[in-house]
Amino acid sequence: MEKIVIIPTFNEKDNIASIIQAVFSLNQGYHILVIDDGSPDGTATIVKQLTQLYPQQLFLEERKGKLGLGTAYIHGFKWCLNRDYQFIFEMDADFSHDPNDLERLYMSCKTDGAQVAVGSRYVKGGQTENWPWDRQLYSRGGALYTKMLTWMPVQDPTAGFVCYKREVLEAINFDMISFVGYAFQIEMKFAAWKLGFTIKEVPIIFRDRKIGVSKMNKGIIKEGVLGVISIQWQSMFKNYRKRVKAN
Repeated sequence: MEKIVIIPTFNEKDNIASIIQAVFSLNQGYHILVIDDGSPDGTATIVKQLTQLYPQQLFLEERKGKLGLGTAYIHGFKWCLNRDYQFIFEMDADFSHDPNDLERLYMSCKTDGAQVAVGSRYVKGGQTENWPWDRQLYSRGGALYTKMLTWMPVQDPTAGFVCYKREVLEAINFDMISFVGYAFQIEMKFAAWKLGFTIKEVPIIFRDRKIGVSKMNKGIIKEGVLGVISIQWQSMFKNYRKRVKAN
């Protein structure tokens, strides 16, 4: 049990079986943990059916109601840390993240010195496909804005395709992570960077979803804009390191 991919879902019935099968078809020993937030379209039912085919590789955690991306991932991180996984991935269900890139992120952490590997749209070799101009503007502008305010040396701070080594997630105090939406991805990278972990970016091609409805909205963008200011301000008073309990 070395590698596990966390996939948060809400109404992904058209994608979930295909993405699970795509990961397992790599034959690279990945496990998958799906965190479903009470999808009314039956996403969890599909995953339950697939667990019968992959009882030792596929796991499902169901939550009641749409509680937010950040809390889904933190739930997943804690679940994985309670088991013996050494490399813990974040990945979307909609094929905007190519499962074939998982191994590149893994090798960045396994052999290339990264402790956090980020699938990046904005380093050399990375790009986006099928995005309208306004989403390009929001995303690239948000990345530049985040770098300017936080000084964090990450070209794609909002990226959601990430591999964490176990030691990183063990060190972060999740109670100090404030955001549940767009800014969650920024804050997790910021916390890892502040704690001195090595972040490396791996170029990927990010493809807009073909099936289903995008979760992007004005509220998410607003959280990103205001969240970056809050993250930088709070960092003067906040310690992201988990306290080690004395014996």
